[in-house]
Amino acid sequence: MTRRILRFIAWLLIACSLVVSLRFFNGSSAIAQNKPSLLVSAAISLKDALEEMKPLYKPANLTYNFGASGSLQQQIEQGAPVDVFVSAGEKQVDALEAKVLLVPGTRSNLATNRLVLIVPKNSIAGITGFSSLTNGNVKRIAVGEPRSVPAGQYAAQVFQKLGIAEQIKPKLVLANNVRQVLAVVAAGNADAGVVYLTDAKTTDKVAIVATASESSHAAIVYPIAVIKSSKNVSAAKEFAQFLSSSQAKTILRKYGFIVK
Repeated sequence: MTRRILRFIAWLLIACSLVVSLRFFNGSSAIAQNKPSLLVSAAISLKDALEEMKPLYKPANLTYNFGASGSLQQQIEQGAPVDVFVSAGEKQVDALEAKVLLVPGTRSNLATNRLVLIVPKNSIAGITGFSSLTNGNVKRIAVGEPRSVPAGQYAAQVFQKLGIAEQIKPKLVLANNVRQVLAVVAAGNADAGVVYLTDAKTTDKVAIVATASESSHAAIVYPIAVIKSSKNVSAAKEFAQFLSSSQAKTILRKYGFIVK
């Protein structure tokens, strides 16, 4: 009889333990399920920095959509379920603001950048600056598509300012985003290319030969804003604030971005 009682008590304790465990598991699952999910559309030049920040940000589940700022702008205008937008140019955010697609008061400037001329690491083309692009031995110059890629727009402004736009126009190879420009030059499929300083720093397969004067193009600014159609506006605002934190700024500086 005593053994039966002891067995019963043992089974009872096991059952109670299982109930407590299940309640804890269900509670943890509920917390995980209640964690908001955010879709962040960002200029592809921010890819490395934002990817490093992802595991550090705990309040929300982050999904990134990287691309050319102009293309991301169009996606938002067409109803893409974006919560936060970070552009590599003001033009794209200006357009969204004009169409009342931003949450008022959430727009701010995240960082700035510099524009550089790059060549393949072992280039023998003798390119020493932007003026060298008119040389006869320079056949292919990779740049972002100016209509959708801010880096391409800035490059076009530099060429125009230097008076070489028409001379080099036949040599231009247009890419869908600035990282494609970098890849083309790194692979040796173009004699030169124009990218951001932060992009050039991500590989040892290219060399920087010149930095564009800031007076030769519009200011390279990265505006951030919360999209009005977001279903998680509060969470989106919190993430936008996180990008202005000292922790986020340290990572941005690590990749060469200029932040205050």
